[in-house]
Amino acid sequence: MSDPNNTSTSPDATFQPGSDISGLSYEQAKEELVTIVATLESGSASLEESMRLWERGEKLATRCTQWLDQAQEAVDGSTGATGGSTETAGGAVGGDAD
Repeated sequence: MSDPNNTSTSPDATFQPGSDISGLSYEQAKEELVTIVATLESGSASLEESMRLWERGEKLATRCTQWLDQAQEAVDGSTGATGGSTETAGGAVGGDAD
């Protein structure tokens, strides 16, 4: 049953060539990605549709990663963490003890 007023993301409703992923929130991208994965796992899509969905899923996964990276940077910035925080007085963590 399809609701024309429903703005939720589903592969059929949102996959359009050239549709913009950069404006999606993390939650929107993740929800659409989960729906695409379920469709691909069900095997109900044609080969051509599966390929389009896979490509869209790759872009959505990249968008989710961008959001998570930005969130990590914000957390690191608010806690004062820096990229060099893995070093100790004895050298880098995990270094050789020779």
